[in-house]
Amino acid sequence: MKVYGHPGSTCTRKVLTTLAEKNHPFEFVTVDIMKGQGQSPEHLARQPWGQVPVLEEDDGWQMIESRAIIRHLDATLPGTSLTPSNPRDRAKMDQWISIEQSNFTPGVMKILGQLLFARWRGAEPQMSIVEDGRVAVNKAVAVMERELEGREYIAGTGFSLADIGFMPYIEYLFMCGEGNLITDHRNTASWWTRISERASWQKVRAKLQAD
Repeated sequence: MKVYGHPGSTCTRKVLTTLAEKNHPFEFVTVDIMKGQGQSPEHLARQPWGQVPVLEEDDGWQMIESRAIIRHLDATLPGTSLTPSNPRDRAKMDQWISIEQSNFTPGVMKILGQLLFARWRGAEPQMSIVEDGRVAVNKAVAVMERELEGREYIAGTGFSLADIGFMPYIEYLFMCGEGNLITDHRNTASWWTRISERASWQKVRAKLQAD
């Protein structure tokens, strides 16, 4: 099994965390999207949008899109399931994967686009866009705060793919000085501490620091 990706890519990190949770070996092939390697003919043949990650199984079968990839990995690899067995908890997991994609991450990316990416390019951040992002993230986290009352994980009683989906984006919020969007909320702050201390996430974080 191969994963084509970049250690700093949020979507790559979801896949790496899932593989770490499943304790499954794989070969990591770096696609340096920062240097334009995503637009190489070779990579575009794997991923027509030039994005990462791409999963390639041993027989050459490939798939793209991180949220689909982590569902596939959890369904096909041995190890502890990251999908609740209870139908209602499973539905909650799917709900929160959707909320992450539609209601949480777009706001985070507005913040990151200005406080990280713009500064990397040497541009001044547009704080009006940052504020729009903060409003969106605060609304999503307020809903999370209610959902996490009396529970340790976002879907059911166990750690799941829904938790994994949020992790790379929250990590980057802290990196750009916006971690208070999480820590200002008691339940969400406790949840983040709990999931970010997992060995799988620490392994993925170490890979970014090593590279």
